[in-house]
Amino acid sequence: MSIAESDSGPPREMPDLNKRADDVDDLPSPDEKFPEIIIYSHSALIYWWPVWLFGYIAAVVTYATGAPFIAENGDRILVHPSPGLGLAFAGVLITTLLITNGRLRGIYSIVLLLCISLLFVSLAWAGLLDDIARIIPQISVHMNAGAYMVISTALLAIWVLAYFVFDRLTFWRVRPGQLTQEEWIGDSTESFDTRGMLFEKHGEDFLRHRVLGLGAGDLMLTTSGAKKRTISIPDVLFVDRTVDRVQRLIAIEPNEL
Repeated sequence: MSIAESDSGPPREMPDLNKRADDVDDLPSPDEKFPEIIIYSHSALIYWWPVWLFGYIAAVVTYATGAPFIAENGDRILVHPSPGLGLAFAGVLITTLLITNGRLRGIYSIVLLLCISLLFVSLAWAGLLDDIARIIPQISVHMNAGAYMVISTALLAIWVLAYFVFDRLTFWRVRPGQLTQEEWIGDSTESFDTRGMLFEKHGEDFLRHRVLGLGAGDLMLTTSGAKKRTISIPDVLFVDRTVDRVQRLIAIEPNEL
């Protein structure tokens, strides 16, 4: 270490230029990537997978066990002889529509599911289901295999576009010390400091998130500082795992990397 003498005071230590150069070399490179988590908010279309899946199953069953039906133009069409298959498809479609458009959180969704199940079990136990069916003798739903295929393929195409394209146009990027909301269209970004940020999962809709979403959920972010802001990120897949990973990531200070 070099020492410089001074007339006005004790010896003063001169800076070691080699040491400062070594410290600069130890700093992370600007091109170095920090660990990050990408969060996507999905639309309600991701919950419609039971409709197109059941439609394909119904099409296969109709192809395998359907009875031939000759149309007026002479075309031979396969139609399942039982109206139960068509009624089941209509039931899946209507139930999915109700679940995805009506939100019942927490215990209320479970109570509704139990009430509907209890109603059907009570009617079956009392032998009233056949009487109800006889009240409307024309309630008969028959669809050919082509109808199931067309409806299911259209819904699957919309589901794929929503999941892999449209839902990914806006996303949140979480890094140590920083949360950024980014948009592909317009190339706009907005950043938030994660220090003091509250990151939590909202109350879940059991039918929507657990049954159809297979573990999805809504996230709620509350920023800190003088101007607090609440950010809602709905319909995040695998929400429990996402919350756990994000909480561990934002606990890391950028200077610790």
